[in-house]
Amino acid sequence: MAPRRPKAEEPLVEIDRVPGQPHPREEFRLVGQGEVLARAARAIRGGRPPQAWLIGGPPGIGKATLAYRIARYLLRYGATAEGPEDLRVAENDSVSVQVKAGAHPGLLVLKRGINPDTGKLMTILSVNEIRKLGNFFGLTSGAGGWRVAIVDTADDMNDAAANALLKLLEEPPPRAMLLLLAHAPARLLPTIRSRCQRLDVRPLDDATLDAELAARLPEMPPAERAHLAKLAGGSLGAALRFVDEEGLMLASEADKLIDRAASPDFAATLALAERIGRIDDGTEMFGRFLLESLSARIRDRARAGAAHLDRWIALWERLDKSFGRTEALHLEPRQTVLSAAEALAKTARRGTL
Repeated sequence: MAPRRPKAEEPLVEIDRVPGQPHPREEFRLVGQGEVLARAARAIRGGRPPQAWLIGGPPGIGKATLAYRIARYLLRYGATAEGPEDLRVAENDSVSVQVKAGAHPGLLVLKRGINPDTGKLMTILSVNEIRKLGNFFGLTSGAGGWRVAIVDTADDMNDAAANALLKLLEEPPPRAMLLLLAHAPARLLPTIRSRCQRLDVRPLDDATLDAELAARLPEMPPAERAHLAKLAGGSLGAALRFVDEEGLMLASEADKLIDRAASPDFAATLALAERIGRIDDGTEMFGRFLLESLSARIRDRARAGAAHLDRWIALWERLDKSFGRTEALHLEPRQTVLSAAEALAKTARRGTL
């Protein structure tokens, strides 16, 4: 029996869509990533792309947009120099139209899906999802001769899924490209990293982010845009999510929690925890903002040559696991926020960030 092709009518889970903004597969502009795009273009148009690219960087800075741009070019032109140097494919091209609709037979996108038993978003990218790659790459190539798969994100794989992916990387099929997106590439198996070439997407600089926000949010006062940019830490996606009133509040409170870590205000933290518990997905949102703010501060201190950042990195990892566990197991959100504040205070007593 021939492997089943993905159905165009299967619903797409779009946890990465920012309300009111194009999804990465619909976005034809790649903002502020000319250097990494040029590197990918040289490999593809030179006819020698790798079997897999590991596209790494913080959330919301263009990893998925870059992946879809690479996918469209390969599906339209293959690994040739027939297309534009910036890997652009026209929006009205049939490949672009199919990719935008999530219906191109030569493109497979794997991400966390909906648990059929609970109706909730799964917390992991399971081995069953990764095993779809074997069937997909075994299909007859389409008209363009290439098949492209995007794993968004590889961070979500459990151990079984990671090992299944590794087996595929050990015996790569011809004329196939695997694009792994990862917020924290260093946390993937070393054997997976060694079989991929890296494409590191960097946070946007202040001027680029401000210009993009001005174009997308023309009615927002400059002072508010500057506040968004500060909270976002170079992430356009994060900045656009913060536009929501609750998002701005949670992002600002996450920043304050770190600011007052050395002198915590228990009453204020308790009130914040109660408020977060009343917001739909409030704990998940607050945890993401807290981790993003902490990441930005660690990066800034590292650039300044600060020492003893290992304890802050270890704290980031503990908080990441704590908020992830709360989301996965539907634990009490108030206790998670209070525990995060306590952990911040304990770390800050050994030296502020």
